[in-house]
Amino acid sequence: MIFLRETIHIYHTNDLHSHFEHWPSIHAFLKERKRWHEEAGEACLVLDVGDHIDRSHPYTEATAGRGNIELLNDTEYDAVTIGNNEGITLTKEELEDLYTQADFEVVVGNLFAEDGTRPSWAKPYHIMTTPSGTRIGLIGATAEFTPFYERLGWEVTYGRETLIETAASIKTETDLVICLSHLGIREDELLAEESRDIDIILGAHTHHIFHEGKEINGILLGAAGKFGSYIGHITIGGLEQKSKAELIETSSLPEPNPEFNRQLMKRGKELLSEPVFRNSRPLKAEWFADSELADEFSAALLSFSGAECVLFNAGIFLKDLPAGNVTRFDFHQMLPHPINPCLIELTGAELREIFLQSLNSEWPEIQLKGLGFRGSVMGKIIHGGLKMENHVLKVNGEEADNERMYRLITLDMFTFGHFFPSLKRAQKTYFMPEFLRDVFARYFKQRY
Repeated sequence: MIFLRETIHIYHTNDLHSHFEHWPSIHAFLKERKRWHEEAGEACLVLDVGDHIDRSHPYTEATAGRGNIELLNDTEYDAVTIGNNEGITLTKEELEDLYTQADFEVVVGNLFAEDGTRPSWAKPYHIMTTPSGTRIGLIGATAEFTPFYERLGWEVTYGRETLIETAASIKTETDLVICLSHLGIREDELLAEESRDIDIILGAHTHHIFHEGKEINGILLGAAGKFGSYIGHITIGGLEQKSKAELIETSSLPEPNPEFNRQLMKRGKELLSEPVFRNSRPLKAEWFADSELADEFSAALLSFSGAECVLFNAGIFLKDLPAGNVTRFDFHQMLPHPINPCLIELTGAELREIFLQSLNSEWPEIQLKGLGFRGSVMGKIIHGGLKMENHVLKVNGEEADNERMYRLITLDMFTFGHFFPSLKRAQKTYFMPEFLRDVFARYFKQRY
């Protein structure tokens, strides 16, 4: 049991993913609660556990996440850690610039530059002292998307190990250690089993929910789901020296500004109004059939990568490509996903196996969530340069050689093992920081 001389209130959010629908309610609630506790002489911390930004929202895209930092500043957050959306969907330069105007601490212990130095905006821990003298240590770590970080010029180390070591190093200097973990539920549970120096773990990344917290080895775990649906609240100390966790459902709170998200969408559209090219005819998005739009996208990926063949799902196209002046906003709305192209080297035999797997008749109708996908359904699998005739795979019209190596350009989400397990082990190159929309926009700009 933790013995404190005062009551401390901890409010936490995570995985907002730029879903700003509830943000005015979150903002008003947290500001009011902070005032309440200060008037009552109680300490209050407001923390975010990463993935506040998501470039699928046009306002976040247009401001490279800096607009999200302004929102956190206005709500008077005390500290945050970064999620993979902050870490690997921004260029290195954009991430370096993201927190320059932050009024809060950024605690992430397992991120370094290639030369081993820590970013100037990141701290392995932060110790703050309440007016009553309680010393609170904040530590944090982010998920290890190692290949992606390396392509962007970062080094990311083992998060759980970092947190255990950091907590141990500051334990004697603190009365309470709070961990901001963007590692996921399983890693948090293992962390609680292995560490004796952490008191509270606030979780994220896997969008899990603990309505009343969860206790492991005397460590209290809190988690508030995703998209701003909940605000976590942990009360610790007081006369009874008991810890209590709860979630506040934001839909039950007053809505100070129902038009807030629409206003941010409009502002994002204005900032992304730069024309890319002039289109002579509309290209329609087809989820369950071949289309001219898909043909153009195949050509764009092949031209960009130098690959011999391409594979992707038609469900990635969320909007048609309109006629007339096509802007950055149009490309963003058509392909809002934080998905990067990936070049994979496969033998002809391996390529044939992938092609046959992609013919799964159930896939087009799958309601796809996660993996960076921001659409609704998988849609038809499009094969550019690949065709099966009489059980023989042909690459650009020629029979595939089982021993020869071929270059396949596809989407990074197909390399995580969910649909094509063998692609997780294959030799591959992730193209970063280019998203699909960047590749497509560049193709049309150069062509026209």
